[in-house]
Amino acid sequence: MEFELKILGSASATPFLNRHHTAQVLSVGPHSYLIDCGEGTQRRLMEYKVRHQRLNTIFISHLHGDHFFGLFGLLGTMHLQGRTEPVCLFGPAGLDEMLTTQFRVSHTQLSFPLEFTIVDTEQHALVYEDRYLTVHTLPMRHRIPCCGYLFREKPKRRHLDKTRLPAGLTPAQLHQLAQGDDVRDEQGQMLVRHLDVTTAPNHSRSYAFCSDTVYTESLAELVQGVDLLYHEATFMDDLRERAAATHHSTARQAAQLARQAQVKRLLIGHFSSRYRDLEPLLHEARAVFESVELAVEGKVVSIPE
Repeated sequence: MEFELKILGSASATPFLNRHHTAQVLSVGPHSYLIDCGEGTQRRLMEYKVRHQRLNTIFISHLHGDHFFGLFGLLGTMHLQGRTEPVCLFGPAGLDEMLTTQFRVSHTQLSFPLEFTIVDTEQHALVYEDRYLTVHTLPMRHRIPCCGYLFREKPKRRHLDKTRLPAGLTPAQLHQLAQGDDVRDEQGQMLVRHLDVTTAPNHSRSYAFCSDTVYTESLAELVQGVDLLYHEATFMDDLRERAAATHHSTARQAAQLARQAQVKRLLIGHFSSRYRDLEPLLHEARAVFESVELAVEGKVVSIPE
């Protein structure tokens, strides 16, 4: 089953040629999850052939425009295309008020249910769960209430090892073992232990999205050991005072957090428009943490099992 991240936008607040505002799509099996929805996101979805129908769940980190100004347009297009499936929307308080106002003044009545859940941006808490994964909030320290999101694939079943299976098991008993249960006889005596005839399950994958935030060491504990970490890197470290004043991070600081959290891979993004060339940010981060890549438009990262 795929576990794949696609970057739709890498720019910070001020747009830049060929860079777009923050938006990402995480695809897990048949489902896709939209993370932030900056201006122009629906056009980016079309460009990268992500179908609206697959987007059932949307997570918004905070209410600065470069992270949600594309949301009304995207929902409007879903409506115009006759969508009837519900959309689950997660974000800070106030997002519902903004959308309600836009729908009211434009006389828009959506053709589908929009189920909005307010998230507490100051808590690390479970906010969403389906058959594939869980999603927890990650508290950010920004100028307004802001959170990231931690996506963890659910634990998988162990694999039946045919070479360990005793002869004579019925289809029903094999089904029990495949479901993770032991097999007992009619008197309740153990016949086959599940652990004795199975091997370890495939790796459960994880992705942490750390949106706009000043460098916060305490995040390392919450994202410890994740397969993939995205962390904003608006500035280079020579502008760390500017970063602190605007509640943003530098490329070096993003790498420091990745090293402290012992993550497997790091993506940096949300680049200031002052940087035409992004390679210096990449080099700065790699001097601290080797496994770093730029979260630029069209970047696709697949995490194997």
